[in-house]
Amino acid sequence: EPVVSLADVLAEDEELEKEARAVLGGSDHERCSYSQVGAGPGGAGGGSHPVPALNFRCDCGNSKFKNLQCKLLPEKSKVNSGNKYNDNFYGLYCTCKRPYPDPEDEIPDEMIQCIVCEDWFHGRHLGAVPPESGDFHEMVCQACMNHCHFLWAYAPQFAVPALTKVNSLEDEGIVLKVEESEEQKLEIKQEGGVEHQEQKEEKQMEQFNEPSTSSGSASLKALILTQAVTKSEGPVCKLKELQSKQFLKKDTATFWPSNWRSKLCTCTDCLKMYSELEVQFLTDECDTVLAYENKGTSDQETERRDPLMDTLNSMNRVQQVELICEYNDLKTELTDYLRRFADEGTVVKREDIQHFFEEFQSRKRRRTNRMQYYCS
Repeated sequence: EPVVSLADVLAEDEELEKEARAVLGGSDHERCSYSQVGAGPGGAGGGSHPVPALNFRCDCGNSKFKNLQCKLLPEKSKVNSGNKYNDNFYGLYCTCKRPYPDPEDEIPDEMIQCIVCEDWFHGRHLGAVPPESGDFHEMVCQACMNHCHFLWAYAPQFAVPALTKVNSLEDEGIVLKVEESEEQKLEIKQEGGVEHQEQKEEKQMEQFNEPSTSSGSASLKALILTQAVTKSEGPVCKLKELQSKQFLKKDTATFWPSNWRSKLCTCTDCLKMYSELEVQFLTDECDTVLAYENKGTSDQETERRDPLMDTLNSMNRVQQVELICEYNDLKTELTDYLRRFADEGTVVKREDIQHFFEEFQSRKRRRTNRMQYYCS
C-alpha cells in the first residue's frame, strides 16, 4: 500500500480547501445571487475550475429551464438580456476552441483566465510566454488588450514582463544570448530623450539667467515661466500623462500584479471611457479573484463551528466532565502509542490503528466493570 504521511494529508486537504474557495468563494447556498450582478469576479491563475462569471445573473428558473422554478427567488425575468454566453458555456476554451481537458492535446500547459472576457487560454496561445504563476495575479488576453487599448499606456510601468525567450548560438555551443526586447530598447530611447530634454532645459535656464534687453529674451522668459507653472501643477489625468510618453502596442496578452488596478486613473473622462468600453469593474479592487477568495475564507471562518464544543454544550455537567476525561485519556494513550513508531522510525499501518482502538476499548470496559458506586 502507498505510504502517506500526516503532513501529506494536511497539505492535500489545504489544497482542496483552496480550490473550493476559488470556485465557491463568497457564494451563499441560502441566497440567490440574481439581485447581485457581478457577485463573482473573473479569474487569473491556472486550473480546470472556472471562476464565477462577472456581471452574470443566475439563469435558474427562467425560460432556459422548462418546468423549473427558482425556490429562492421565483420573481425572475424570463430572460437575462445582460448575460453574455461565450464558448465556455459549450465546453470550448481559448482561441483554439478546444475542450478542457482535451484528450487530443498531449502538450502539458496551464490554462489562464482573462479578467475581461473571462475566457480561458492555453499559456502557449497568448502571444507571449507567461511569467511564473506566482509572479502575476491577473491576465488580459490579446483581444481584450485591443479592446481596452488604454491599458497599453499602463503596461510599461505596471505590467509584469513576459518571459524573454533565450536562443542558443551555433556550433552546439553553450553560450546563450538573450535578445533585447522592444521594451528595453524603448526604455533606452526614453532615457536618452529625457537626458536630451534635461540638457535642453538647462540650456534654456542659462539663457534665462543671462542679462539681455532684447524683446526675444523677454518672450523666452515668459515661455519658460509658463512651462514651469504648468509642470508644477501636474496633469489631472494619469492616463494622459502616460499616453504623452512613448509606448508599444503589441499583439500579445499582458500580465498584471495584485495592486495594479489601484493605479488606473479615475478622473471623469476615464470613468466615462470605462463605461463606454463596459469595463468599469477594472477599477474595483473587490472584483479581483483574491478578494473573492478572501471573502470565502472569511465567511467559512465565521460559520465554522467546533463539533466538540457543540457536543459539550448539549450535555449536562456530569456528562461534560466524563467526555473531557475520556478525551484526555484517548489523547495521552494515542500519543504514547504513536511515539514508539516515531522513535523506531517505522510506518504506522491501518492494522496498527485498529489494534490501538481495540485495546483502548478493552481497557475502558475493564475500568468500567471495576467501578463501585456508593449511595450518599
